[in-house]
Formats: sequence, structure tokens, C-alpha cells
Amino acid sequence: MDYALNRDKTEQVFFEDAIGCTIDQAYQDMVATKKRFHKTDKVQGFHLVQSFAEGEVSPELAHLIGVELAERLLRGQFEVVITTHLNTSHFHNHLVWNSVSMEDGHKYHSNEQSYYMEVRKISDELCRKYGLSVIQTNQKKGIHYVQWKAEKEGKPTWRTAIRSDIRETVKASYSWTQFVKEMETRGYVWRTDRKYLALKAPGMERYVRLRSLGKGYGEMEIREWILRPKIRETEKVYLQWSKQRKKRTGLQALYYSYLYQMGVFQKKPKRIPYEVREDIRRLDQRIAQIEFLQKQDISTLEQLQEFRHPLEEKMAQLLLERGQLYRSQPGCERIGKITEEMKQIRKDIRMSLRIEQYSVEMEQRMKRAKERMEQAEKNMQRKKEQIKESYVK
Repeated sequence: MDYALNRDKTEQVFFEDAIGCTIDQAYQDMVATKKRFHKTDKVQGFHLVQSFAEGEVSPELAHLIGVELAERLLRGQFEVVITTHLNTSHFHNHLVWNSVSMEDGHKYHSNEQSYYMEVRKISDELCRKYGLSVIQTNQKKGIHYVQWKAEKEGKPTWRTAIRSDIRETVKASYSWTQFVKEMETRGYVWRTDRKYLALKAPGMERYVRLRSLGKGYGEMEIREWILRPKIRETEKVYLQWSKQRKKRTGLQALYYSYLYQMGVFQKKPKRIPYEVREDIRRLDQRIAQIEFLQKQDISTLEQLQEFRHPLEEKMAQLLLERGQLYRSQPGCERIGKITEEMKQIRKDIRMSLRIEQYSVEMEQRMKRAKERMEQAEKNMQRKKEQIKESYVK
């Protein structure tokens, strides 16, 4: 609301309007509506930006179209603020409206269908009504007009630069952590406190979601891209297993099944469960863990524990020996060798503990995914039966 009503961008109060509330008390009015209908949680409101081609529209006409868009889209049911920003070469409207209806308390629902069938449709109709251009694109998601025009003409955009930096960084990275750090050395800033990972390029004011950069640039795709050589090797073993008639069990089978459900292999399941797919940020860890199980030929939790116990005993012995040497022969060569040996032992112990912990978590995720999909199938079957019954009646 504060951004939309920035007087430096709207040229004072000439291009500000509100429906169902007052400009000065818009936020308070919207909050009061939420409290009146006891709907103060979840989505608070919506922010829409309507842009026009450079030099094609006057400030007055741009604002008029913004007001008409708000009237037709919201039909007087939701409090809304409409402002026109004139601080860039292409004028654009900001519409900020309450998620709760001031009329009856119902909530506004926004999705891809409502965007194309309502927002985009009404905006295009108004532009045609006033003789303005309308973007013709087959892309599912709309993009900013200036960006769309530049890409259409083959000119580089800031998205082009980001995609190029990502490609170059991926080639030089062997893990996701290294990729993130390499991008930071190039001046990028990450934002991880949201559902979809976003980054900000040097000189940019706003963050952009990775998934908005186009196909192949989402977090999942980049992680797979980095780990592709390891995934190929893991996939070869998985395919060998899948060709064998004997059903595999144990930890290795669990990990292969989990990676398959993640959709990282070339052969993918019909449906990729959300509960498993969202674990993609641990993909590099999962790959490392299955490689460890293969290398040590471990298939059960019992074998994992049998592998770890001698290491723990060895660690205790080395700690004791190193302590004695620190007191009797400080600076001797043996101390350095013990320290190096302990590093690998600690690494193996830590890996076995993580596998023990994560294997339980993976089973739970797959169980929840199975239950949800079974429930969805039951709901679908119930709906079909209801439709059939109503048709018969």
C-alpha cells in the first residue's frame, strides 16, 4: 500500500483513487473489514500492476483505465486503491485490494484461470476499447511488456544476463552449496525465507524467483543440472536393479525408490508426490548417501549400526592416544596423522547417523504421499459416483 501510494511516483494526489475506502485510511478500512468478518489470517490482499507501452498512453487515460479495471474486476465488493505511477518511461497502474469482501465477507480467490479469464481478459478489452496495443503471446505466464518486447527483438535483458551467469556457474560447480557461493562472488544476493528460492542481481532493486527465469532454471532443474553426472551413475545401478525379478529391500531399495519418486531419473513416475518433490533441496545429500551405502555394501539399519560401532570405538582409542601424545610428545608427527585419520572416521560416523535419521523421515514422507494420493483417488471416485447419480435422477 505504501509503495502504491508513493507520492513521488504518482505526482502527489492527481492519480490516486479508492473504491469502498478512503485513500488516507485505506489500510485501516481493510483491516476493519477483516475483523468484522473474522477473517484476519492467510492471504491479506492482492497487488496487480497494469503496464502500458512507452509513449502510447497519457497519464489521465492510464489512470482512467486502471479505475475501470478495478470496477469491472471487483464489482464494488472489495476495497481497492488505484494509483498511476509516472516515474518511469512506461506509465503503469497499481491496484491493491482487500482479500475479504466488504459486502458479505467472502474471500477473493486468485489462480491461473482467474488471471486469464478475468484480469487479463478485462485489461485487454479496455486497451482495445481505447485503441491501445495488446500483447499477443502464447506463453502461459505473462511477462513485463518492456521485457517481452526486448526478447522479441532479440535484445539482451537482465534475465538474459542472469541465465548466462547461472549456466557458467553451474559448469564450474560440483555441488549446490558451491553453486550458491559462486553466484555470491558474482555479486548475487539470495533470498531463502520463502517457498520459492529467489535471487537479486547486482544493481537490481527487487528479487526474482528462479522459476520465473524460464524452463530449466528452477531450483529443482538447477540442482539436477549440477548433479547430473552423479545422477546418471546412480540411475545405471537403479536400472540394473529394476531389470532383476527379485524384489529388493532395505536401505538401498528405499533410497532408489525415493529418488525415483523425486523424478530425478530419466524414467519418471506418472505422478511426482509433493511430499517427496519438496525434498529436492537435499538431493545432493541423498545422492551422497546412496553412494555411501553402495560403497560400504550396506542394506539394513542393523548393518549400518554394525559399520558404525567399530568406528566409534576406534575414535575413542585415537582420542585417548592423541591426548597422551599432547602431554608427552607435543608437536610429534604422529599427532597430525591421528588427526587426519579421525577426520575420515568422523565423516563416516556422521554419514551413517544421517542415513539412519533420514531413512525414517523418507519412509514417513512416502507414506504420507501414498495416503494423500489414495485419498485423492477416493474423492475422485466419490465425485464420479455423485455425478452419475445426479445424471440418473
